[in-house]
Amino acid sequence: MCLVGCNSQSEMQESAQQKQQAPSKTASAPQLSSLLLFIAMLLVATISLFLLVLPTEEKNKNFYSFKIVNIRGKLISLEKYKGSISLVVNVASECGFTENHYKDLQQLQQELGPMHFNVLGFPCNQFGNQEPGSDQEIERFVRRTYGVSFPMFSKINVKGPGANAAFKYLTDSSGKEPNWNFWKYLVDANGEVVDVWETSVSVAEIKPKIATLVRQLIVKGKDEL
Repeated sequence: MCLVGCNSQSEMQESAQQKQQAPSKTASAPQLSSLLLFIAMLLVATISLFLLVLPTEEKNKNFYSFKIVNIRGKLISLEKYKGSISLVVNVASECGFTENHYKDLQQLQQELGPMHFNVLGFPCNQFGNQEPGSDQEIERFVRRTYGVSFPMFSKINVKGPGANAAFKYLTDSSGKEPNWNFWKYLVDANGEVVDVWETSVSVAEIKPKIATLVRQLIVKGKDEL
């Protein structure tokens, strides 16, 4: 009798313990649901914020928003040229178009440079391997041979998977990618591409349009004073 009574009493105690433990297990379910709901809401908020900011960043992107290494190895922001007109050119030292272009580009820089204008030279060796030298060799050559005073930048790729981001912006926004040296991209004061000319178009041919754009910028500046 004692054995039976003891067993019954033990079973009653175990049953009571199980009943006491049950609410604690069921109580954890709402907590887990709340946690999952919080995580889901946080994820949705993060994605919404990302989608809201991304278009703004894309909208605000322009040529002057990039940073690039100049021909002396210093990282600079193209922002310093914002507010001016720029003629961006992929240059080469051993091309059949080298002499005429460098001479005319330097003359253009001398004439319009003081009036919110810059030629920006980007050496590139992708076309006929006609820019094989180092940055130092390129700079020495253009300074001594053509007296170049306009800003020059480190040698880059202007097309393909390894294209420099700033130049890729020019090709993407204009829809025109260079297929040889001395392509010329005209960029306005806000960093937007307004015209593009291929290699065979001389600097003399495009000078009137550039001069007009520079004059318009000057007049606008005077009107805002």
